[in-house]
Formats: sequence, C-alpha cells, structure tokens
Amino acid sequence: MRGKRQAAEARGRWAERLAMLILTLKGYRLLDHRARTRAGEIDLVAQRGEYLVFIEVKARPDLDEAQAALGTRQRERIIRAASVWMARHRRFSGLFPRYDLFLVAPWRWPVHHRAAWVPDDRARNLL
Repeated sequence: MRGKRQAAEARGRWAERLAMLILTLKGYRLLDHRARTRAGEIDLVAQRGEYLVFIEVKARPDLDEAQAALGTRQRERIIRAASVWMARHRRFSGLFPRYDLFLVAPWRWPVHHRAAWVPDDRARNLL
C-alpha cells in the first residue's frame, strides 16, 4: 500500500509542475505552491489581472474521475485555507478571489476550469 501512496504522491507533484508550467505560459503569476495554512493546503496560488486564483490540481486515470475527486467538503476546506492565506498576504487584498480546478490525466490534454466553483453563502460565513 505504501508504494501506491508514493506513486500517487509523485503523480500529484508531476501534475502540479505541469499546471505551473501551463499557467505561467497562459500569463498567470505564480505566488505560492503547496501553500500550507492551519485550515489546509492549497496546491497553487496565482495572480492574473485582478484575480487572486486558488488552484486545486487533480491527477487521476481519466478527466471525469479527476473532476469528481473534488467534493463539497474539500471545496469548503480550500475556501477556508484561501481565507487564511489572504489574511497572511494582505498586499493582495484588492484582488478578487477565484477558485480554479486543473485536471490532469494520462494521454489527455490537461483541462483548466476557471472559476470552477463559487463559494455559497454557507461557505462565505466560514471566512
């Protein structure tokens, strides 16, 4: 089981590096990678224009499985972690937060979903 976990971790790190490369080529300015907060970890934090973008990277055997891997509880955790990150980095307070999803699967083009989800009122109250 340990070998499977290590292989999954290696795939995740590779997917994050691929996402960083593609996002940089798309004009995003990467601000943080694997940002740890007391509320959880954020895979990537970037800026593009007036947006402060929190990006969750999912690597799975196929794109549908990758998209399905992001559940409601994980979205809420990312929103809370983003709130903590923004409180620590006040110089970005004038930017609009956005939550993106970057999907990676073998032999497929990676898919970048901009504004993949918007915090609902309940999640906003967590901030």
